[in-house]
Amino acid sequence: MSKEIMTHEERVWAAASLEKPDHVPVDILATTAYAQATGWTVADWYFNMTSEQQQASIDKVWDYTGGWDMDLASIATGGDRSLAQISSITMGVKMKFPGMDLPENYTAQVLEQEVMKREDYDTVAEIGWQRFVDEDYQFRLVDATLEQLNEAKMKAAAGFISTIDRWKERGVYFLSPALAHSMHPFFRFAMARSMLKFIEDLYYHPAPVERALKTATREYIEQIITNCKAWGAKMYFTSEERAEGAMFPLHIFERFWWPYTQEIVDAAWSEGIVTWFHLDQCWDKNISYFKKLPRGSAILALDGTTNIFAAKEVLRNHLCLAGDVPSSLTCLGKPKDVEAYCKKLIDEIGGDGGFILSTGCEMPTAVKLDNWRALCQTAKNYTPSKKR
Repeated sequence: MSKEIMTHEERVWAAASLEKPDHVPVDILATTAYAQATGWTVADWYFNMTSEQQQASIDKVWDYTGGWDMDLASIATGGDRSLAQISSITMGVKMKFPGMDLPENYTAQVLEQEVMKREDYDTVAEIGWQRFVDEDYQFRLVDATLEQLNEAKMKAAAGFISTIDRWKERGVYFLSPALAHSMHPFFRFAMARSMLKFIEDLYYHPAPVERALKTATREYIEQIITNCKAWGAKMYFTSEERAEGAMFPLHIFERFWWPYTQEIVDAAWSEGIVTWFHLDQCWDKNISYFKKLPRGSAILALDGTTNIFAAKEVLRNHLCLAGDVPSSLTCLGKPKDVEAYCKKLIDEIGGDGGFILSTGCEMPTAVKLDNWRALCQTAKNYTPSKKR
C-alpha cells in the first residue's frame, strides 16, 4: 500500500486542481446499492429501514471496502412513502418504486410522460422553477398534502444533517449539500415535459423554452451560490443526461444548453466554486466545448458511454475527469476484472493528475461487495506506470 500523506479532502482537491495527489482519490455515488450489499432489499431501503439501519449498512460497506475520499449521496434518512415522494419531486417526474410498483430488488424507474405542459414555460419564466414546483407542480407528481410533504422534507433534512456530521468525522469530502438543486435547467424541462414533447418544443416552440431557461438559469445560479455559502462548500453537483450529441444535434446543444451552462459555471467559478458535472450518455461530440470553460473550474464525471480516454486527450491539464467503472463490471465481473480496469484508468487517465476514480453513474443496486472493495483498494494500493 502506498503511503498516504494527504487527507481525503486534500486528495480530492489536488485532483480537481489538476495536480497529482499521493494516490488517485475515490468518489462514491451510491444510494440503494447499500441495501443488497448488506442483506436488505431495495424496497427495504425505500420503505422499511430506519435511518439507523441505513447508517449501519453504509458503515458496513465503508469498513469492508476500506473507505473512499469523496461521497455524493450516501445519506441515511430512513425509508417511508413520503420520502420516496420527495425523490419524485426532486427529479421532477413521476416514478415507480420497488416494493410498490416494481419487484422488491428493482431500481426505481422514471415514468416518461408529459406532466409539465407547454404553457408552464411562461409560468416558470415569470416566477421561477422553485415557486412553480412549490405552488403547483409537486402536487401533479404525488398524492400528498402540503403538510405531509413539509413533514417529509423536515425528516429528510434531519437525516441529511446527521449524515454530514458522520462524513465530517471521517474527513470525507461530502458533496450532497448541493443535491437539492442538482438538475440542470435543460434536463429538468426534458424530464418534466417528456422527451418527445420537449423535442417538439425545441423545434416548433423555442421562444417560451428560452424564456423559461433564462429565468431558471438565473435562479439556479442563485441557489448554487447561496447553498454553497451556507454549507461552506466549494463544489456543487449538476446532472445532465439529455443534452449530449447522442440525443441532439450540435445546433440544438449550442443554442439551448451550452450558453446557459457556461453562464452557470462562470458565475460559480467567480465565487471560487467548482462544478461537478454528472454526465450520463455519450458526450463524445460535445467534449471539446468544455475546453472553453476556465481551467480547473469543473469536473466531468462520465458513465462509460463517453470515451473517457479520448476525453482525457482533449481536456488534459484543463479539467479533471471522474469515472467510469461500469455496472457490468461491478455487478457481473470479478474483483480481478474491476482491479484491471481501475489500473487502466489510473495509468491512462490519472497518471499525470486530474482524475478521480469512480463508478460510471451510480453504484448499481446489484453490486458485489467484493467488487466495491476492489475499486477502493486499487486506488489506494496501485502505483501508476510511468507512461507520461
